[in-house]
Amino acid sequence: MSNCIIFCAGGFECLAEPIQETDYIIAADGGYRHTQALGLTPDAILGDFDSLDQIPAGATVFPVEKDDTDAMLAVRHGLEKGYKQFILYGALDGPRLDHTIANLQTLLFLADNGAEGCLVGNTHIATTVTNSRTFPAEATGIVSMFCLGKDATGVTLENLKYPLENGTLTAGFPLGVSNHFTGKSATVSVKNGTLLIICDRQNGLI
Repeated sequence: MSNCIIFCAGGFECLAEPIQETDYIIAADGGYRHTQALGLTPDAILGDFDSLDQIPAGATVFPVEKDDTDAMLAVRHGLEKGYKQFILYGALDGPRLDHTIANLQTLLFLADNGAEGCLVGNTHIATTVTNSRTFPAEATGIVSMFCLGKDATGVTLENLKYPLENGTLTAGFPLGVSNHFTGKSATVSVKNGTLLIICDRQNGLI
């Protein structure tokens, strides 16, 4: 399945996987610098360009005073194009903490619209689970689970250091923080609600 790949203005060390010819590439404002550094030609360039010292040729320019972040503009564009799998580079390690939180909320927006997103930063990767996800035995390091939105019920964690069966995670208490992979194939599942999953960048896309 083709991905919608969005480059945001924050940092990241390298691509998590090769970009395929059928992938759709969007440069969101300052993310245009990343596409240029990687030698990529974006299929779309959009944003208000308040973090870029130029307006690239062919860009779609939005006003600075708007409801959507540049990353959200890119996500909406990708959804309109029919994509269901999104990879956002430079969406975790920017200089603005408020934009990082906005990008985490954007993952919930994608989940609520029948799509999946993954944020790739310098040291961590974040994604969501709305049913279940299995991690390979090779996965290492810390993995944390948080509730996004309404309470996440029926949460089961298998083959992690701290297991859980049919539990509940709420947005008001970080019960799922700092779990660990154990060298076994691990599964995270939820019956109702959405879980935010954060793990080490070394594990690649999750």
